[in-house]
Amino acid sequence: MTEFVVTDKLRKWIGYSDPPVIYKVEEGAIQRYAKAIGDSNPLYNDVEYASNSKYGRVMAPPGFVGWPVANDFEVEKLIYNLISDGAPPENVDGGIEYDFLCPIGAGDILTAVIKLVDIVGRETKLGPTMVTTYEITYMNQRGVIALIARGTFLNF
Repeated sequence: MTEFVVTDKLRKWIGYSDPPVIYKVEEGAIQRYAKAIGDSNPLYNDVEYASNSKYGRVMAPPGFVGWPVANDFEVEKLIYNLISDGAPPENVDGGIEYDFLCPIGAGDILTAVIKLVDIVGRETKLGPTMVTTYEITYMNQRGVIALIARGTFLNF
């Protein structure tokens, strides 16, 4: 078995960042998300309850950061660019992990930046595979990093 060879054309993407996307976290979006995942915590759903909490507003469940994809902020765009430069065309999500650093709530203005961290070739059960690691950093309006998401995808 051989591993996927990462070419110089693909390697040039390491360190690439899309321009920042700035957007507001909406109360209604938080409530719809909480309902969709079946989380009935009143901090995510009940405006009156949340208003009387220590946060004073509806808060986002862990992992919800609003909808930056609505602003053309997509990991899929990054995958497409890599495929255009020679990455194998088949891909699967390799997972994501989160570092929760600061609560996110309704009204927060987040700046999100995606960065391609690494590309390596590996031998997997799928055969020769390109493993790509990316990070998305979310900073709030006070300049505090609220969340870092680290994900991978596999091209084979």
